[in-house]
Amino acid sequence: MLGPMAHPGMARSAAFFDLDKTILARSSTLAFSRPFYAGGLINRRTVLRSAYAQFVYLLGGADHDQMERMREYISAMCTGWDVATVKAIVADTLDHIVRPMIHTEAVELIAEHHAAGRDVVIVSSSGAEVVEPIGAMLGADKVIATRMVVADGKYTGEIADYAYGPNKVTAIEALAAAEGYDLRTSYGYSDSITDEPLLAAVGHPFAVNPDKALRRIAVERGWPVLEFAEPVERAGFHGVRRPAVAAGVVAAVAAGALLLASRKRSRSA
Repeated sequence: MLGPMAHPGMARSAAFFDLDKTILARSSTLAFSRPFYAGGLINRRTVLRSAYAQFVYLLGGADHDQMERMREYISAMCTGWDVATVKAIVADTLDHIVRPMIHTEAVELIAEHHAAGRDVVIVSSSGAEVVEPIGAMLGADKVIATRMVVADGKYTGEIADYAYGPNKVTAIEALAAAEGYDLRTSYGYSDSITDEPLLAAVGHPFAVNPDKALRRIAVERGWPVLEFAEPVERAGFHGVRRPAVAAGVVAAVAAGALLLASRKRSRSA
């Protein structure tokens, strides 16, 4: 059970979540390869390359070199894409693509942090056009994501802000200063050794389904290790719908968590 927030008047705390292989079971960006193909953004060869990249990512995690190769691959892939088209495809396919990938345990943790008065912040190296709608679906209060350079409504292939590795720490420190978060009382969740700087920057780091390198560091430093395994679809939870306002999203997350708990109690009665 998570502890309550600090006494009113003191600095607030937050919970920072990596997205891919932490909240979601797969890479959020690569998961949209088929809808992007159907929308005419990529060809069949690129779909197959994305499927292979997803397989490699799931099999062995992603170290620094792999993340750099993935960054270069995605930058090249999206060069010239129409931003409005990307947003429309993500919006139309979000529920179908993302909902089966969400870990039930992550949904429950988000609800716990909100109940304790903490803001929930998703920090992902995936693109903002993908991460922001997922954050809204999950009821996140803030999103930190990679942002591409746009000119005349199209991606140039250049990256304006790359939310990866040490850059994530810079971003959460800036957000903490703006929002009044105390990182010493804040929480962090990630699966990857590339997020060791982020986890080391908060007072309560958790390794979630960690790769070998992060698991080793977690054991050495006494960081708790969490195993997320249950997709929300398999657990009978049908995701969080996207209301018009953020307050409604948060309420939907809490209601969904309560519904899941009540179903579990009913089955065990």
